[in-house]
Amino acid sequence: MRIPWLNIVAVAAAALAVAVIIGKNVEGRAAHHLLNVSYDPTRELYQDINPLFAAAYEKETGSSIAIKQSHGGSSYQARRVAQGEEPADVVTLGLPSDVEALHKRGLIPDGWSERLPNHSQPYHSTIVFVVRKGNPHGVRDWVDLLKPGVEVILPDPKTSGNGKLAALAAWGAIVTRGGSETEAREFLRALYDHAPFLVAAARAAGVAFSVERKGDVHVAWENEALRETETSKGELEIVYPTVSILAEPTVAVVDTNAAKHSSAKQAQAYLQFLFTPEAQEIIAKDGYRPVDAQTLARHARRLPAIDLFPIAAIARDWQDAQQKFFSENGIIDTVYTPKPRTE
Repeated sequence: MRIPWLNIVAVAAAALAVAVIIGKNVEGRAAHHLLNVSYDPTRELYQDINPLFAAAYEKETGSSIAIKQSHGGSSYQARRVAQGEEPADVVTLGLPSDVEALHKRGLIPDGWSERLPNHSQPYHSTIVFVVRKGNPHGVRDWVDLLKPGVEVILPDPKTSGNGKLAALAAWGAIVTRGGSETEAREFLRALYDHAPFLVAAARAAGVAFSVERKGDVHVAWENEALRETETSKGELEIVYPTVSILAEPTVAVVDTNAAKHSSAKQAQAYLQFLFTPEAQEIIAKDGYRPVDAQTLARHARRLPAIDLFPIAAIARDWQDAQQKFFSENGIIDTVYTPKPRTE
């Protein structure tokens, strides 16, 4: 896709040359500012994308722009935006239902998902496992998480997109392969029994597993699993289960806030940039599955093919899944008791 006002190719080299300067100096003196409220693991992704966008935008328009980032559990972040605690110009959240929650609060208009390509989803992801060197418990698929003595590290499904997707992936691993909903419910109950604690967000779960060495398996976003294993000096390994969920992180301009900040044009341009070849390449390098097929194919070795079921396999859509699983007295409330983290 090409953006009429933006000759990305022509400014890519300039972007790299000035990225450090922009990162250090532009925030205080920039003509425009954006706040990107995102989910927990995307810190590095937007740290890589933001300078490139800022340089391209300034080259094309003559105006400087600075982007601030905010990160936390996806559902937690959506609530903060809805309550006015995070005056986001844009949100880049882990689940479509988290963005839809802002639409229901009147912060985003009808038809928001069609204002950008691919239903406003610039990349996909999934849920995989991280195990310790040699995979001592022989974890290969979802059922192996319930082996005696295995402790599973995963985030709280009430606050974290990773936590919600882990629950949905576990459920779908049962019902998409012929199991009943009763069996799926019991599997989820047993899975949470194997969790010694539930942390609020994805990155905290990764720290508990990879840095503090708690637990035997980390049920993680694919990009987090790649980051953990690639920085572990061989101490951690990634395991792809036989089947997992197609995760669909979603982005949107928060129109109410953008209007207040006079940033609507810049916010839309920023999100459009995520679909350009340059941004899609960064997305792939940072461990997310780009929606551009050619880019994904170039990174197929690192982002291998896996059987991913869509949300429609277990619910009508993401909003139905939110209600069915995560609302008060939903499925999750019937299968787990909140567990405070203990040291």
